[in-house]
Amino acid sequence: MAKSKGGVTVSKVWELCQPIVEGFGLSLWDVRYVKEGADRFLRVYIDKPEGIDINDCENVSRAINGPLDELDPIEEAYCLEVCSPGIERELIRDEHFMQFIGADIMVKMLRPIDGIGREFKGVLKDYSDGKVTIEDHSGENEITISKKDAAWIKLDDFD
Repeated sequence: MAKSKGGVTVSKVWELCQPIVEGFGLSLWDVRYVKEGADRFLRVYIDKPEGIDINDCENVSRAINGPLDELDPIEEAYCLEVCSPGIERELIRDEHFMQFIGADIMVKMLRPIDGIGREFKGVLKDYSDGKVTIEDHSGENEITISKKDAAWIKLDDFD
């Protein structure tokens, strides 16, 4: 993609992509602009209940490429990637947490929690105002953490 003027605004990219993605019968999971080594990537994560395939990614990529060039949201050269959030998808937005209440999750904290450590698994029991309540798999213990204190919270589909 060509270089562009103005700072990257993920919210602008979200606003541009959401109706296009929904037009394909998909949902927009997340938009991220990241630097990896010398390269920069604009990643648009799409989803649907039965899962995403390569055709979905290709169709959305083609559909948003021109409008993104017109919007010109990024100063530097970057690679556009349209992809699935994956099986172990990271829960980021409030609606992600609400959608997956009752699901198995894995958590990695920024700092260890006494008696638990930095990484643990459980069941997402509740989410409200940035607070995540997790019940251990025995059903005997519950902990509530602030989402901002976690390095990541992901679905755990491998138990």
